[in-house]
Amino acid sequence: MSTGTRWRTATAAVTTTLAGTLGLGLMSPVARAAAHGPCYDGRCTVTVSRPTSIKVDSHRFGFGKLRITHISSRSVKMAATTTGGAHLSGSTSPGGAVRLNNLSIGVRSVSGHKAKLVLSS
Repeated sequence: MSTGTRWRTATAAVTTTLAGTLGLGLMSPVARAAAHGPCYDGRCTVTVSRPTSIKVDSHRFGFGKLRITHISSRSVKMAATTTGGAHLSGSTSPGGAVRLNNLSIGVRSVSGHKAKLVLSS
């Protein structure tokens, strides 16, 4: 084995190891968020047709579940309980938004008892 071959082999091993380490670091949060649901990172568009809970990152937003408690043609009501036990709530009409801690919940539209929500942080 020549010196050039050993150098190329060592370089390839380091490159592969480095790429694997960086790749796992970059994919890990995405994989973790995918396991919790599409809104976990606080960025999604979702349609709800009944009272429901949406999982979000409790470390990022201070609460782990956003609860949609009521949907009517005039308003959507939502609530959350913080990790410290405080109760947050709000309601808005179509076109409006509610901010719970650092999560904004916009009501894009309501049709009957279906509401299209846009979560953003």
